Amino acid sequence: MAKPPLSMEPTGWFQVAWRTEIEVGAVHRMKYFGREMVAWRSAAGDLAVFDAYCEHLGAHLGYGGQVQGENLVCPFHGWEWNREGRNVCIPYESHPNKGRRIRSYPVVERNEAVWIWYDTAGRAPYFEVPDVFEAFGDGKTAADYYPPVPAATLFRPGLELHPQYVMENGVDFAHFKVVHKTPFVPEFTRHDFSGPVSYVDFTIAFDEDIAEDQVNSGVESINAGLGCSITKSWGMIDHRTMPAVTPVDEYTSDVRFTVWIGRKPGDERPEIGRYGTTMAGFVIEQFEADVHIWAHQRYSDPPALSQKEFKGFKALREWAVQFYPDGGPAGTDPRHPDSGAVRPAATTA
Repeated sequence: MAKPPLSMEPTGWFQVAWRTEIEVGAVHRMKYFGREMVAWRSAAGDLAVFDAYCEHLGAHLGYGGQVQGENLVCPFHGWEWNREGRNVCIPYESHPNKGRRIRSYPVVERNEAVWIWYDTAGRAPYFEVPDVFEAFGDGKTAADYYPPVPAATLFRPGLELHPQYVMENGVDFAHFKVVHKTPFVPEFTRHDFSGPVSYVDFTIAFDEDIAEDQVNSGVESINAGLGCSITKSWGMIDHRTMPAVTPVDEYTSDVRFTVWIGRKPGDERPEIGRYGTTMAGFVIEQFEADVHIWAHQRYSDPPALSQKEFKGFKALREWAVQFYPDGGPAGTDPRHPDSGAVRPAATTA
């Protein structure tokens, strides 16, 4: 198992579950960023994510810990911790231990998912998880799409890949014909990497002699850091997707993929039916083809790019540097955007 040269502790929002996986009263065990964690939902329905170990004597709260009201109770001595990770009760003392606190993580429930904010420096979130409907500003809402969880999702745990691979895929026009067997190469219409949330759009134009009945279409992507991406596809199958890659440890990541398929006119059923699952299956199949590549990929720095590829990869890699605590791959200086990023000398004719 080869450790990637990119840090597996980038700053940002990362999906750790789907919302429905954590019911009221549940204590959900998980491991991300090399840390044992628990997610739990209080009686009022509020969600919290902690490091997994009680600050008293180190019991793992995911093995026997219980939710009582708005607190999480340690299975060892009954110490109670609120959603901020503060001790609020020691059952055999008259007052809590106000000096100890379990590390808690900012948590957001959005797009049917649970997201935590991770930052090695302990900074508060400085950008948001974009809403898969509101962010595109076209007036569509969740009511216009079939509910995706769990029927229109993919979960692949413990793969040897890095979140940046997925982001780089978004500017990689050349892989479409090879990996996805498409009769077209997309034309990029937008590359905006001016802030921590980036935007990448492309259109798909079919040659008339290939498919006269095909409708021109396109994809709009919004990338909030390296862990959160949402896409809107238009022109053919009306669908939205959310790939999410979350580091587990120094070598592996969990991959989740969520697909919203646009409803057929007049279909108001609360659940996704055969049409929706079939269409989602096609989309997931294409994503799986990428996952198969990513899971066996080596990060190449500098890559041997063609002239047409250079602009997109250069912009994305310079953008990605800001999320790494060490500034990116070996030799990168976070004070200089060109350091360690794609360099012109790496291109080929």
